Amino acid sequence: MTDTPGFTGSTLDRADHLRRDPDALVSAMADRGARLLVLDGIDPVLDDQGRLCWTSLAEAREESDLLLLGLEDGRPRFVELHADLPEGARRSPTIFRTLAMMPADQASTYAAARSLLDWHRRHRFCARCGSGDTSLLRAGWARKCGGCGTEHWPRTDPVVIMLAERDGDVLVGRSAGYPPGRYSALAGFVEPGESMEEAVARELYEEAGVAVGAVRYVVSQPWPFPSQLMMACIATARDDRLILDREELEDAKWVDRAGVAAAMAGAPDAPFLPPPPYAIAYTLFQHWLEEQGGA
Repeated sequence: MTDTPGFTGSTLDRADHLRRDPDALVSAMADRGARLLVLDGIDPVLDDQGRLCWTSLAEAREESDLLLLGLEDGRPRFVELHADLPEGARRSPTIFRTLAMMPADQASTYAAARSLLDWHRRHRFCARCGSGDTSLLRAGWARKCGGCGTEHWPRTDPVVIMLAERDGDVLVGRSAGYPPGRYSALAGFVEPGESMEEAVARELYEEAGVAVGAVRYVVSQPWPFPSQLMMACIATARDDRLILDREELEDAKWVDRAGVAAAMAGAPDAPFLPPPPYAIAYTLFQHWLEEQGGA
């Protein structure tokens, strides 16, 4: 595969040994080289090269908590948790333009920070006993209930995103909220008691009425809005009949290899506008083209 998915490739060492050692964590916070991620609300702040901005821990709010992201060049990197942060699922008008400017490794570090912050903001109460007396654990990578002692860990929701293919064509669809002309791969959450392959088959049938046989995994990507693991797959359709769920899809259609290639190349007469390069659907289209004989 030519390119790796967006939001992957962070250069951070996640430093699990520091998370488990309270004394080492105190030393990391006292390190003069320790840095704090600069955010605008929950959005990244970038320098002229599109890289994340960092500042001294002295800039953190007095009432905030510091979460250890890891080590970079041997120096601790933190992000600040405070009560004024918006939820990570809320996307600002500028976030996707900002992401388009970021190198992949920087977007990956940001994705971890955003998802972690959002989890803390939305999980202050114990899911077992309902107590609001929960506190940080393992340098911010868990919470512990002061009432019943239960430990809670950041969650990641599994999502399948897939192309159905048949006789050299692939199925693309669009939701009502997409920009004009944009089509993408279909996607949906994996349900409890369901394999990834079963989720692919179910979602394609529910959303587009497409029955599939073989399903093959391609690649995965973290998606920090607020915290999903996107698992990209390609499935073989049994026929080309479409029965759309209009609550999920505004439109869907089969597109041949030439049409996908034109879309990925940005051709003015392309049959659809592709997803942005940082989205795993872009990587999935690219992979499918390579399988078909070159992008």
